[in-house]
Amino acid sequence: MLQKALVVILVLASIAGFVSCGGTSSHFVYAAIPAANQIAAFREDPYSGILTQLSGSPYTVGDGVRAVVLHPSGKFLYAANPGQDENDVSLFMIDSNGTLNEVFPRTPVGTGPQLLAMDPAGAYLYVANALSDTISVFSIDSSSGALTPVGLPFGTGLALSSMQLSPSGNFLYISAAGQPGVIAVFSVTAGVLSSSAVSLTFTADSSPTGMAIDPTGTYLYAANGGIANSISIYTIGSSGALTQVQGSPLADASQHPVALITDPKGQFLYVANQGSGNISTYSITAGTGFPAAIQDSPFGSEAEPSFLAMDPNGKYLYVVNQTSGGVQAFGNSSGSLNAIATYPLGNSITSIAVLQ
Repeated sequence: MLQKALVVILVLASIAGFVSCGGTSSHFVYAAIPAANQIAAFREDPYSGILTQLSGSPYTVGDGVRAVVLHPSGKFLYAANPGQDENDVSLFMIDSNGTLNEVFPRTPVGTGPQLLAMDPAGAYLYVANALSDTISVFSIDSSSGALTPVGLPFGTGLALSSMQLSPSGNFLYISAAGQPGVIAVFSVTAGVLSSSAVSLTFTADSSPTGMAIDPTGTYLYAANGGIANSISIYTIGSSGALTQVQGSPLADASQHPVALITDPKGQFLYVANQGSGNISTYSITAGTGFPAAIQDSPFGSEAEPSFLAMDPNGKYLYVVNQTSGGVQAFGNSSGSLNAIATYPLGNSITSIAVLQ
């Protein structure tokens, strides 16, 4: 009997190890709902991608919450609140079951915090303040998640529209509207931005919107969502400067691309086309980074897709839809998408994040 019991224990241990290695643990999805001053929280079923809203969700947050970002430890969530008389960042502790508990007081930032970015080590939080054209930088306490300012808010002089940090954490990229639009890159040392831009790259459109950087930090993709309806592709040099690749910009067959994301392996690029109500998917050519449309792309979505997030295994893509005011889940297989379900939340969503 003892021998049989040991065999059972070993088998169960092997199964548990296989499940763990296979990445089948639950993930949690968080969505910012500005009009309701709330964050909705869901549990993702790792086998189906189906979302179940957590008990206690949605959670109250600061006025006009616009963006959310997660700490790589999985312990903290930060939310940017640009509402009237608010202009601060909320810190939430994340329980093991995904539920949120806000830690007060909130941290003041510049006027109109709209965008958040965090370095891969979780050491620094960057806040883009759209109404003051500044970036506030904070160091993060690894135990409590508390924020400490790193100098004064940094003036960019640019009408900020999107922000991306390189995977190394050494460069911060900002896209801004103008005549023409521009992508500016700043070098970063211990959270401190260089006093001037390393480079300024004029875009194919006066209204560049979203950006995405592949996981290796080799390529940057920018959506030209105004009249250009195209995607610009750049290589990233050792200094952080951008060089447009041959054949860029790539014409987007759909209308008004606004958001982009690559899969965790950097093999595919996904583009939300707000004007066409669909998602374009591309395979990324090794060695050049150039996107090639995959068969059956684009894939239909709910109206006005505007934000994309993917689970850490690359199995599921989550899309924010402005008209329906919900999160739409897609299954993903080699860039091919199949719709799973839509989860309406009653108001427009501006940002989602998936706990790694």
